[in-house]
Amino acid sequence: MENIYVLMIVALALLAVADLVVGVSNDAINFLNSAIGSKAIPFRAIMITASLGIFIGAISSSGLMEVARKGIFVPGEFYFNEIMIIFMAVMITDILLLDFFNTLGLPTSTTVSIVFELLGAAVVVSLIKISASSTETFSDLANYINTAKAMEIISGILLSVVIAFTVGALVQWISRLIFTFHYEQKVKNFGALFGGIALTAITYFIFMKGLKGTPYYGDMKGVIEGNEIYIIAASFVLWTLFSYAYQKLMKKSILIVVIVVGTFGLALAFSGNDLVNFIGVPMAAWHSFEAWSASGTAATEFSMEVLDNKVPAEPFLLFLAGGVMVVTLWFSKKARTVADTEIGLATQDETKEKFQPNILSRAVVKGSTKLASMLGAMIPQATQDRISASFEKPVVTLPKHKTFELPAFDMIRASVNLMVAGVLISIATSMKLPLSTTYVTFMVAMGTSLADKAWGRESAVYRVAGVLNVIGGWFFTAFSAFVAAGTLAFLIHWNQEVMIPVLLLLAVLLLIRNYISHKKQSNQVVAPDGLRKAESSTVQGIIEESADNVAKVVSRTNKIYTNIINGLAKQDASKLKKSRERVEKLSNEVDELRDNIFYFIKNLDESSVRGSNFYILILGYLTDVGQSLEYIGKVSYKHVNNNHKALRFNQIKDLQEVDSKFENLLKDIKVIFENREFEKLEDILIRKDGALSDISAMIEKQIKRTRDEESSPKNTTLYFSLLLETKDLVIALMNLMEEYYRSYNVEGK
Repeated sequence: MENIYVLMIVALALLAVADLVVGVSNDAINFLNSAIGSKAIPFRAIMITASLGIFIGAISSSGLMEVARKGIFVPGEFYFNEIMIIFMAVMITDILLLDFFNTLGLPTSTTVSIVFELLGAAVVVSLIKISASSTETFSDLANYINTAKAMEIISGILLSVVIAFTVGALVQWISRLIFTFHYEQKVKNFGALFGGIALTAITYFIFMKGLKGTPYYGDMKGVIEGNEIYIIAASFVLWTLFSYAYQKLMKKSILIVVIVVGTFGLALAFSGNDLVNFIGVPMAAWHSFEAWSASGTAATEFSMEVLDNKVPAEPFLLFLAGGVMVVTLWFSKKARTVADTEIGLATQDETKEKFQPNILSRAVVKGSTKLASMLGAMIPQATQDRISASFEKPVVTLPKHKTFELPAFDMIRASVNLMVAGVLISIATSMKLPLSTTYVTFMVAMGTSLADKAWGRESAVYRVAGVLNVIGGWFFTAFSAFVAAGTLAFLIHWNQEVMIPVLLLLAVLLLIRNYISHKKQSNQVVAPDGLRKAESSTVQGIIEESADNVAKVVSRTNKIYTNIINGLAKQDASKLKKSRERVEKLSNEVDELRDNIFYFIKNLDESSVRGSNFYILILGYLTDVGQSLEYIGKVSYKHVNNNHKALRFNQIKDLQEVDSKFENLLKDIKVIFENREFEKLEDILIRKDGALSDISAMIEKQIKRTRDEESSPKNTTLYFSLLLETKDLVIALMNLMEEYYRSYNVEGK
């Protein structure tokens, strides 16, 4: 039986390494995003700075390791075999849960996951013990769970969300009011003072307060305690002088130094605070195994009171953990995916929104707008004007192909993000509270975004939806961590020899599947038939670029229409459903092009503004094509899915004849646009009347059939709908051809 525990220790060691990898992939956003979003320093410099912070934080960490040992449950109430079940269930759940969020690209809390996993597994094992006892009842559960500490941790985590958002918004609003968006000159004048305050806050709270969570604090305790005010005052003077000298000698903004030091400090604080989430449980398991092995007592009889005692952290293990975290930071692509989510929600400029608005986000935005209007009415207009002037954003004009070079937000906001998040995290670390670094940094970033008016009327509903989605994911983390860990603990308790290998194998398979899925997503390129935004600034360029989109739309229309007719002929609901999905995808791509019209017009040369009219008309006709296809796909799928009578043989034959002629027309159009033979469009336009008259003849034929022999009203309605919408589809395409032919001739002259 002892062999099973040796295998469990080996498995937990391997799980610890895997947990470090998936944990850092999710938590990297905590210390990278401010530097990446502001583009204050090169990406490589950001990574080196963060790597140093992580490594130093890891090897100096140990103060929070007690959370995994006795923070959630009462060790003395469990035997060694039961503790190992709890630890194994927690680690398997943690890896799968964090990897799931990494694959989705959503930031979640490693602290919340580990706390609720420990709670879920401990509760289930406790209930199993209670059910096997003849004297205990459900009310005795409180004897097994450290409810006071658990509630303190959970309430602290939830409270940190509100505090982080509020403090972040307040500090950013004051900072922006002072420095404005045109901060270059003011930083030259007041940058030394700002640098002194920011760097003093970062260094004191992270390095000094953070020391309380390390084993080295005892050596410095006599120097630090009682002298805090003198240390702060001296730090402020030194950093202010340094900031002044740096700006004068280097001719660069002190904000760069604030961001570098803040990134280093935040990475250090993250590592010191969150390392317990990744290796705390395996280390506790190892200490438990050592104590049990030396006791000579049976695993089912050895009480785990030993976990109540404080043990020193093994420096070698912390060194290895730091190394794994640094390597993961450099090579994890999932870390970049998670980072993109937060940067997208915090960006100052318009961007492609990742989240769709929902009822709650709309209600929040409407309510906030009304509240802002009411508060605005109470503030004198002159004061409002002065405040508005501070928040007036600079107009930066860059060619469209260079817009990616713009930072998501400026260095003022990046500095505030780092300063506020670092201070809050380090305060919690000094109090030995396992604060969620993800919650704090994310909510600080969202608070500063709100204060900076990054969430304007154009983007607020999307950004709020994104924040609500992320917060909803946090609650899902807590619930799923509790349930999953509890379920795994039950399964392992049921049969350790069978379930542990099965669950480990399942975990490996799921990790591999998620890795492959994420890799495919990351390497995904624009489909060959995908539509592309126009980037030209001349009419001729617009005609050329739009020709590719027209050729692709025509080709996809041809395939979709044929598949719908074939699906109707075979009564194939799955084929019709796929056709609807393809139509929806095409319509969404056209909508994206329409959403880009504002930026397209802004980018046009003065001499080519009339090209915007052409481009708008083209997009309008492409939208008409998509809408007609959408309707045809919808009514066809609805008819078959509702199990109505199939279309008659003659009706299918007529539709296939229409499809055949339509297919020839679309193929000819595609060739013309691919080869840029626009002069041949005249031949296409000549065929317009013939195509429309063929459809009209089919309609007349169906009218006669309806009067003489048709017996199905649903059947007749569908057939007429298909013919009439096909007629609209042909008209939309011909209008597109006419506009192209006319513009081509005008431009050619």
